[in-house]
Amino acid sequence: MDLKNFEPFLITGGAGFIGSHIVDTLCSLDLSVSVLDNFSSGKESNLNNSKNKKNFQLIKSDLHNLEILPNLLKDTKTVFHLAAYPEVRTGFENPEFTYKENIENTYNLLESIRKSNVENIVFSSSSVVYGEPSLIPTPESYGPLLPISPYGGSKLACEGLISAYCYNYGIHGVILRLANIIGSRSRHGVIWDFINKLKKNSNELEILGNGKQTKSYIHISDCVDGFLTALINSKNMVDIYNIGNIDKIDVFEIAKIVCKNMNLNETKLTTQGGTSDGRGWIGDVTLMLLDNSKLSKLGWKSRFSSHDSVSKSSKELLDEIS
Repeated sequence: MDLKNFEPFLITGGAGFIGSHIVDTLCSLDLSVSVLDNFSSGKESNLNNSKNKKNFQLIKSDLHNLEILPNLLKDTKTVFHLAAYPEVRTGFENPEFTYKENIENTYNLLESIRKSNVENIVFSSSSVVYGEPSLIPTPESYGPLLPISPYGGSKLACEGLISAYCYNYGIHGVILRLANIIGSRSRHGVIWDFINKLKKNSNELEILGNGKQTKSYIHISDCVDGFLTALINSKNMVDIYNIGNIDKIDVFEIAKIVCKNMNLNETKLTTQGGTSDGRGWIGDVTLMLLDNSKLSKLGWKSRFSSHDSVSKSSKELLDEIS
């Protein structure tokens, strides 16, 4: 991939799960990369592979600090905007977090970008902006978009802001609606939760909801390839791409895979909590499968199925915490 024309890069939230993997890929290509992160959810150790590179810079701050943004963006050509409140589940209990960390911070960033020479912004949105669509697999053209969680609503609001700023101020925007991204360095989500529950009690694993929630899962390496493919090939002022797998897997099957990889063959799987209609929590989407044909036409293809992604990711996380 020829990314020279897009550097220097700034990655907001670059010490997080997805961000740090993008950083590693860009730094491995000897590209100039700056990371802005306050370590509220990311970890500096996630950047161990890149932080000693000559073209790498780490800024320990966040998008609430408006004073640093003009100087930081002065020599930036492309921004990967990944800084966000990452939890879909807890957004119900603390909707203010999703507003401040997602919507308000995106506005702050865009205001600074429009006064700079930044040419491109790549935004990590989410499949939850679709809510519960009637069309499965769901294409980018599906509408109306009716999110059922504060997190999903905040991501959709950010999409709207980015689109408006791009069209008004001549910025090139790429919006990526992500399925469930999993792999090394991830510290939230169903696989991480299962591993921690089983370490405390290997005899029984409690599953939130009815266990039939079925979604697409994609390994982080395939996700990063999707980000870069979209950036390089996007031709419109604003382009939206889904990134997910062509297949799906339910929570019960994920539990079985995690148990197998932990050599737990006698663990009892039980369901508990959740909502009356079987969701794991309020705002949990029960069925999600994205139509990836738009990105696939650009030459992108996932290497790992949902099943293989779950198996590979659980092994990676077990290795990290062993």
